[in-house]
Amino acid sequence: MNSTEEKNYALLGIIGPFVTYFSILVSILYAPWFSWQKNALSDLGHSLNSGVAPIFNLGLFFTGFIVIIYAITVLKKHAKYTSFCLIVSAIILQLVATFDEVYGVLHGLVAVLFFLSIWSTSIVNAIEKKSLLALVAFLTGLFSFVLFEMNVYGAGIAVPEIISFGAVATVIQISAIKIYREKH
Repeated sequence: MNSTEEKNYALLGIIGPFVTYFSILVSILYAPWFSWQKNALSDLGHSLNSGVAPIFNLGLFFTGFIVIIYAITVLKKHAKYTSFCLIVSAIILQLVATFDEVYGVLHGLVAVLFFLSIWSTSIVNAIEKKSLLALVAFLTGLFSFVLFEMNVYGAGIAVPEIISFGAVATVIQISAIKIYREKH
């Protein structure tokens, strides 16, 4: 793979999380019932109760696909173990989209596995790349859920979900930016 191809694939690591952000934003704009104080993000993807389910679930699914391509093509050369963990996380994200809330306990299981997997990816990246940012992303995600469970703040579970995703997505995007810049 030449330098231009690597730069192009690195862009996928930047774009991937934005696909999820965009699908969440559009879904919320077209779902006036959604409340950050009461809902989970997955409520947007409930295929029977949410008119925006296709937007939300396809956004998650395509993010998974884009991130898998990024991890397989360029991240693996820079962070082999992080790349493997990220691929697993991206596949699980696709499972969250596939097995939406209609699937009940199965959805709950894959959603929990998703957050555990992105936290694991952060820990592996923190060790492999000696990344303080990845460690902070892990701690931010973990504590957002811990504080939620302790009722420290009044919000729906969507809040720690977006905080946790955003923290880890930032690590992914910064890794992609670094790879992109070194391919000049």
